[in-house]
Amino acid sequence: MPQAVCYEDDVAAWAVEQAGFLLARRFDLLDAEHLAEEIADVGKSEQRELAHRMALLLAHLLKWQYQPERRGASWRITIRNQRRGVVRCLKDAPSLTTRLRNSEWWNGVWDDAVAQAASETGLAHFPETCPWRAEEILDPEWLAE
Repeated sequence: MPQAVCYEDDVAAWAVEQAGFLLARRFDLLDAEHLAEEIADVGKSEQRELAHRMALLLAHLLKWQYQPERRGASWRITIRNQRRGVVRCLKDAPSLTTRLRNSEWWNGVWDDAVAQAASETGLAHFPETCPWRAEEILDPEWLAE
């Protein structure tokens, strides 16, 4: 029997090998500890993607609201694309919708959005908490005015 692929040496080859073991029902050959970590990381990765997309969306909505003279097609495109990405994240992992009702999560995402908007605009006076509802933020027609 060939030697098992070491998780630390080549995680991609290890993953293919582990999938093969699962499909062959060779549970005795599974690297259960690392497999459990990788499965948990998939959920964390989805959570990070949602938070990143939402922060980017919020930052652009802030820029849209606070710098009307600089509004342009690229900001509108970014807003549209990030909305679509957030909706796709929520469709692919519906359990993430609970994040939209979690004030601690919103505070972190808002802080990231404000930091990004401040960095890109040079402005420093943004609301302390998000002034918009999730339904507005995700509405394809809505823009912060």
